[in-house]
Amino acid sequence: MNATLPHATVWKTTRFEIDLGQPQVMGIVNVTPDSFSDGGRHDDPARALAHAEQLLKEGATILDIGGESTRPGAPPVPLQQELDRVLPVLREALKLGVPLSIDTYKPEVMQACLDLGADIINDVWALQRPFENGQGSGVEVVAHHPACGVCLMHMHLEPQSMQIAPMTGDVVPQVVDFLRQRAERLLVLGVARERIVLDYGIGFGKTVAQNFSLLARQPELLALGYPLLSGWSRKSSLGAVTGREIPRERVAASVAAHLLAVERGARIVRVHDVRETVDAIKVWQAMQAQA
Repeated sequence: MNATLPHATVWKTTRFEIDLGQPQVMGIVNVTPDSFSDGGRHDDPARALAHAEQLLKEGATILDIGGESTRPGAPPVPLQQELDRVLPVLREALKLGVPLSIDTYKPEVMQACLDLGADIINDVWALQRPFENGQGSGVEVVAHHPACGVCLMHMHLEPQSMQIAPMTGDVVPQVVDFLRQRAERLLVLGVARERIVLDYGIGFGKTVAQNFSLLARQPELLALGYPLLSGWSRKSSLGAVTGREIPRERVAASVAAHLLAVERGARIVRVHDVRETVDAIKVWQAMQAQA
């Protein structure tokens, strides 16, 4: 299967124009004690930076730094604590010379990271959350920045409740409509289309069947005209179909899901297991070159 590619061939970000003519692998750097898969392994700046450097050696082309877990049931992290986790890592990672994404829904964290030079804002709330003082939201932060990239993700409800009461019915048109509205909000404020990437939010308030429906029907999301980011890495839906209860045992399933996403037109995959994913994409590319 060779899905129609999105209209944009680059993702315009603060410091880089990322080539979307080929799949890009975004390596996950969780600076948290409680992420569902690797919580506590890289929760101080030195370990996080060493992990980032290792991901680059394995072939990651983008790094995604996050200071708050959004796994199902995760409690919110106070603003200052998230800043204290993320900013020291970002300051050092900026020296690595690669695109840096910040995984946050807090406008204050977005602003602080963009002020330091971060390239991309990756928001599970699609820029809906307000500042703590109620004045504006992440939409304004991104719109007021001249160049940063942004990834808008669909999430049903919030981490504390999303899997208790998941979505009902055919989720694909619901997700398409939501992402269209959020992207159009940015366009109205003057954000260039080439800065926007969409993520349909695997595991964020959706059943196992609904998650796989979104994967199978990715072309319907691509029809919106934006590049897609796929985030299947070690997700519980993969455990449900393989019987692998421990997230770190879902590497093969994660690689398979991401390769299927790429085959169906996703341009960025957000992964824990960079080396294995990069190898799989190289095999796919070798086959594509002969097609």
